[in-house]
Amino acid sequence: MQFIALGSAIGTGLFYGSADAIRTAGPAVLIAYLAAGLAVFVVMRALGEMAVRDPGAGSFARYARTYLGPTAGFVTGWMFVLEMLVVATADATALAAYLGHWWPQVPAWVWVAGALALVTGLNLIHVKVFGETEFWLSLIKVSAIIAMILAGVAILLLGLDTPGGTRAGVSNLWSDGGFAPHGLWGVLVSLTIVAFAFGGIETLGLSAAEAQDPGAAIPRAINTIPWRVLLFYVGAVGVLLCLGPWSAIDGRSSAFVQIFDAVGLPGAAHVLNAVVITAAFSALNAITFSIGRMVHGLAEQGDAPTSFARTTSRGVPGAAVGLVAIALTVALVLVMLVPQGVFVTIASVASFATVFVWLMILAAHHAMRRQIARGELAPGGFALPGWPVASWVAMAFMVAILVLLAVTPEGRPAIVAGGVALAALLTSSRLARR
Repeated sequence: MQFIALGSAIGTGLFYGSADAIRTAGPAVLIAYLAAGLAVFVVMRALGEMAVRDPGAGSFARYARTYLGPTAGFVTGWMFVLEMLVVATADATALAAYLGHWWPQVPAWVWVAGALALVTGLNLIHVKVFGETEFWLSLIKVSAIIAMILAGVAILLLGLDTPGGTRAGVSNLWSDGGFAPHGLWGVLVSLTIVAFAFGGIETLGLSAAEAQDPGAAIPRAINTIPWRVLLFYVGAVGVLLCLGPWSAIDGRSSAFVQIFDAVGLPGAAHVLNAVVITAAFSALNAITFSIGRMVHGLAEQGDAPTSFARTTSRGVPGAAVGLVAIALTVALVLVMLVPQGVFVTIASVASFATVFVWLMILAAHHAMRRQIARGELAPGGFALPGWPVASWVAMAFMVAILVLLAVTPEGRPAIVAGGVALAALLTSSRLARR
């Protein structure tokens, strides 16, 4: 479970998304990663407290329904499904592109079909197979990042010049226009990019229902989040920024290629390509698991057809996993048919949905803790420290990100598309109740 939590927070958002975040904020992006990491830790501690109390199917959709009402549960669950479907579509197309880099003669649909068939098969066998697969895939990603950090630290300690002739050193954090070359506004805007790198980490809550001992496993996995943020985000990006001027990162390729190039590793692009293929497949595997479990939980609550509540003899929600495969197939066909501009707008739903789901987790937890304070519920274990202040600060952080999306040209489509999706789900909720 610790590797599931680890893998869900390390994906293409870190390997490729970090370039855009760096270009937006400069070296001060490290502050953005720290702030977003702390806010996400509060979200996960809130989710963890509810999961330890009630590790049933449906996770945060179930908690939203219990503490905020049936409409909140319906909207939260299906908003998460929409978010994950869009992200999975992007990961599948990215996977095909990365494999196409090595075998350009193979049609992209072949790789996509193969990946979907494989992740569906893995998720239909047994939850242990999913967990074991994620363990090894996450281990590869983690090992690659640690290797990059160690290589970068070695260059810094030895005072070597990079192949471009730039002297590596901590001074690169402030020597190219200052630590925050775009000021406070640049750091704030970068939060809209950085926050979504952590998207999907809430998948850990969905695995609680199938953990042998959720009361022990959930706290252990969630409590590793702070050092993971420090090591894999702040540490990796910090070392990267010390190797050369941040302005040299143009966003056309992964910023992490620079670390490989700095040590003169032959075939740096191929090494990174292999790592990102692993990251994309891992994300697709985890998303198939999470959507299937969420739809299964929604069905148990009456917010999805009852056929999706059934499980196989191995305890797997086979119909729900099959639905994921069908939905992803339809989504990927639409990607090929729909103009790129329209797809970008649709994909913006994922940006809105990520923050929305986090807000609903915090709101459900806050309502639960208020019931405990009034004596309506008995206190549970693994309580969120610093409540209610920590909860209010994290919620203010999420609202601030939504505001930043609304006031920036790049983020406005996310608010518009997300608002339309939210309105559609609210309408669907009323129809479903009828």
